[in-house]
Amino acid sequence: MEKGQLLRALTENGDERLALSRVLDQWARCRSRNIPAVTRFLTPQEQALAEEALRRMGAEGEAVLDGGYEDAERRCALFLPDYLSFEAFREDEEYPVCAVRCSFRAGERPTHRDFLGSLMGLGIRREMVGDILPGQDACDILLLREIAPFVLQNYTSAGRVSLKTAPVPLSHLHLPEKRRTEIRDTVATLRLDSVVSSAFGISRSRAADLIRAGKVEVNWRVCEKVDRLCAQGDTFSARGFGKCRLREVGGLSKKGRVTICLERYQ
Repeated sequence: MEKGQLLRALTENGDERLALSRVLDQWARCRSRNIPAVTRFLTPQEQALAEEALRRMGAEGEAVLDGGYEDAERRCALFLPDYLSFEAFREDEEYPVCAVRCSFRAGERPTHRDFLGSLMGLGIRREMVGDILPGQDACDILLLREIAPFVLQNYTSAGRVSLKTAPVPLSHLHLPEKRRTEIRDTVATLRLDSVVSSAFGISRSRAADLIRAGKVEVNWRVCEKVDRLCAQGDTFSARGFGKCRLREVGGLSKKGRVTICLERYQ
């Protein structure tokens, strides 16, 4: 399939098409020049679209997605030549994803919005910045290495809070603790409305209304089909309710219902 036709088939959003075009360009660059190639940070939805685009191009599994730590939400797509493993590349001092620690006085507590807004105020585009991880007295920010020197030299405040910046190895990130609730339930089928109902403790009719209104995402893409069949590993979010993952699909209960295990993030 021709590149432009593929992009139009996958999304109508101009920003997503641009992101996908860059993914395919970097994939082609790695193949033609036999060198590592990397995209900018992709949103979860762009990552899902990128994987589908590569699958349709016959390159399924050729991208490594990394945002600096295991559960990163925003991640870059890395394409590596045959002679270079991901583990070896990640140990390279020029690895394209890096982190900066922004320290501040305890008790001041600038928010995620403060950090993001002040970075954008420096003229940094959102796709150059990965996850932002605020803590008690410091915030670790994932970046593309190419902008790290600029951030270290010019990033001095978030909102009204003064900052001191320094590089930090990816292995020493301060990761926020994620609170997760395990939900075990049974559903008549793995239809989306049934799973969303179980995940967020709402009626099936309410779940169906949210889905039809475009307020539910499956694997970071809006889904308006109440009868979409879900699979183990799928991630769901419902506007106003949060995010959940279908961690496990089990067998049938004595009453012939499907047993499921969900993991809800708080």
